[in-house]
Amino acid sequence: MLTPYDLLRLKERLAVSSGDFLDQYCTIRWRTPHGFPEVMMNMDAANDNRCPFVTPKGCSVYEDRPGACRIYPLGRASTSHPLHGQRTEFYFVVREEHCRGFEQHREWKVQDWLVDQGMEEYNRINDLLMELYVQRTKRREVQPGPQHVQMFMMACYNTERFRAFVFDSPFLKKFDLGEDLTGSLRTDDLRLLEFAFQWLKFALFGEPTLAVKPDALKKALSTINK
Repeated sequence: MLTPYDLLRLKERLAVSSGDFLDQYCTIRWRTPHGFPEVMMNMDAANDNRCPFVTPKGCSVYEDRPGACRIYPLGRASTSHPLHGQRTEFYFVVREEHCRGFEQHREWKVQDWLVDQGMEEYNRINDLLMELYVQRTKRREVQPGPQHVQMFMMACYNTERFRAFVFDSPFLKKFDLGEDLTGSLRTDDLRLLEFAFQWLKFALFGEPTLAVKPDALKKALSTINK
C-alpha cells in the first residue's frame, strides 16, 4: 500500500504527474474497512512479482522509497484514544527468511532505526491520514458517498488536480486561508498535502479546520433560510 506521502515522493522522484504515476504503477482498492480507497503498488508479474523499481543494482528510487520499505523489518501500529485523542503507537518485528539483515546480528533500538531510515517525516504525514481513518471509524453515521470518495482521492493522491481545485474554482472566495498559506500552496506540494488533510476533515466531518469568509457564510445561511 502507498500512502499519499509515498506517492508524493515517488512521483516527484520520477518527474511525472500524480495521475500518470497512478495510471502506470498503481491499482486502487475501493472497498476497505475504513471506507476510504487505498492505493496499491503494482508488482511486476513478468519479473517474479518484484517491485517495478527493483533493478539488478538495487532499488532505483532508494532515497524516496515508500515508508513500508524504509521501516522494514519493523511494523508500526498507531491509534488515537476515542475520548481525549492521545496517540498510541507500537512496533513489532517482521521476521522473514529472505531478509538478510538478521544475519548481521546487530541490535537496534526502535527509535534509532526510525531515525536511521528517515521515518520521522513519513510517520508525521501518515498520522494525518490515520486521523481520517479514526474519524471514519468513530463516526459510523457519516457514510461517504461517491463524491466524497472522489474528493478523498483527489486531495490525497492527485496533487495537480487538488491544486487546480483550490486555485481554479471558487474555493478561495469561500475560505480565508491567509496570504502566506495561499502562497505556499501554489508551489509547495508537501504543504498542499498537509492542507488536503485539513480540508478533508472540514468537508467530510464538519470539523472547524478552515475559516469560512463572512460573505460566503452569509450567502450560505441565506440559502438555507430560503
